[in-house]
Amino acid sequence: MGIPEGETKPEEQRLGPVLRRRDQVQPGTTDQRLLDTEGDSEWVHTDPWRVMRIQSEFVEGFGALAELPSAISVFGSARTKPESPEYEAGVRIGRALVEAGFAVITGGGPGAMEAANKGAREAKGVSVGLGIELPFEQGLNPHVDIGVNFRYFFVRKTMFVKYAQGFVVLPGGLGTLDELFEALTLVQTRKVTRFPIVLFGTEYWKGLVDWLRDSVVAGGKASERDLLLFHVTDDVEEAVALVTKEVGR
Repeated sequence: MGIPEGETKPEEQRLGPVLRRRDQVQPGTTDQRLLDTEGDSEWVHTDPWRVMRIQSEFVEGFGALAELPSAISVFGSARTKPESPEYEAGVRIGRALVEAGFAVITGGGPGAMEAANKGAREAKGVSVGLGIELPFEQGLNPHVDIGVNFRYFFVRKTMFVKYAQGFVVLPGGLGTLDELFEALTLVQTRKVTRFPIVLFGTEYWKGLVDWLRDSVVAGGKASERDLLLFHVTDDVEEAVALVTKEVGR
């Protein structure tokens, strides 16, 4: 919509908190642009609109999860096979966490995530899946009772930490490592407190732990006490006992 005939373009324009002057003045008003049904739909791809979508994801996530009981987030590979020992361990961990009084939160996908959700569901606990929009995403697994899908990884990761009292990390790939190091960084920098992190599978995690100790800590890039930010175990009962003890349950 342009400037009405006989009127000149203003030198200054205020659009909410935004001030525009001279050549940056836009024709029409915000209401006119909102109500004008003509024009393209490119506006839904602009950064201001993305901010609104990000905000809406936080609101939806907070609303869906605010009344959860104490919970533990369980991570692991979507590629874990149902017939594998890792899958069975995930089922046992999900079941044991519910029996210890926790809800179980996963990424909602297949593999190790499905296993933990399955164990939680079999134990008649609260089984939560926080999915992510991906080109190859398979959707939420059938054992999820409360599911929320996200567009943005950083919103999803906020939900994992905000509504959990600890992490149990099964063998996984890049996504699992991303979530693990996000949690380690938050604990190291004291952005969160009393947040236990348990790595399940000593053989799988041994190379990473050795590298952290022999390269990262030895090279002065982290301190020796940072190795105390997590525990490594092969025992389901010990994993649950560690998260239970550290959150004061």
